[in-house]
Amino acid sequence: MMDWTDRYCRVFHRLLTRHARLYTEMLTTGAIIHGARDRLLGFSDVEHPVALQLGGSCPDDLAAAARIGEDFGYDEINLNVGCPSDRVKDGRFGACLMAEPDVVAEAVHAMKRAVSIPVTVKCRIGIDDQDPETGLDTFARKVVAAGVDALIVHARKAWLQGLSPKDNRHIPALDYHRVYRLKASLPDLPVIINGGIGGISEAKDHLAYVDGVMLGRAAYQEPWRLLEVDSELFGEAAPHATMKRALEAMIPYIEDQLACGARLHSITRHFVGAFHGVPGARAFRRYLAENGVKADAGVDILREAIALVDEIRAPSIAA
Repeated sequence: MMDWTDRYCRVFHRLLTRHARLYTEMLTTGAIIHGARDRLLGFSDVEHPVALQLGGSCPDDLAAAARIGEDFGYDEINLNVGCPSDRVKDGRFGACLMAEPDVVAEAVHAMKRAVSIPVTVKCRIGIDDQDPETGLDTFARKVVAAGVDALIVHARKAWLQGLSPKDNRHIPALDYHRVYRLKASLPDLPVIINGGIGGISEAKDHLAYVDGVMLGRAAYQEPWRLLEVDSELFGEAAPHATMKRALEAMIPYIEDQLACGARLHSITRHFVGAFHGVPGARAFRRYLAENGVKADAGVDILREAIALVDEIRAPSIAA
């Protein structure tokens, strides 16, 4: 989710669900330690609970970055050992670390000593020619021994040799049952499943076998699905009855961000998939595409785009 789940996206998603845990895009330890921390790590209080996702392999650097994240107020530190991007692999972090479970365990141990908030790991079921049965068990048991608080497992192998990151989203096939078996073998460890899960109905099916479900592209590309989270999974009404009302509720935040120098398009680019099957959705997207990118675009552009969409209520609370 690099370049996607920035602070603007997370505030938007929080207006759709009070309870889902939000994750930052992956930030490298080097950027956090040496970069502009306020720009990279700053977030709004409304985002809680929110986790900082790190990329790196040096235990000392990860510990330092985790400590900085805790000082900024994040609720969780997550180490990404699942991203197959070439630029990630070249930096010796991401999915390539599945081949180095001792390094990951040492990193987890260092972060656990550095912070008091949960430290979690996001991984794959394996990479390249690894056997997902033995390889994932070995990896999991080593990070558990190091003190990891939870594992988020993308139920697909990452092929780092011969497949592009785009191809890795679809090839090879997902193996959800491998994640179920991992959970069964580690009953005391929270295991969250990820990968190709298209909505809340599918998430509920997985929850019969694991402790949690992570939505990635489905939540970003079709954010309207998040309006169902609180009612279907937590027995509460969504923060706003419709997507239209959620976007209207975001306008004061957007006004504040524009006053601080943000451009409207930097925020509204996350709204492309906001409406699904709602009369006016296409007109909404077109209006933002044509007018939201202008240098002087203000919140009136968003108000005018919202006015093009019909009002449709979110699903009612499940019995």
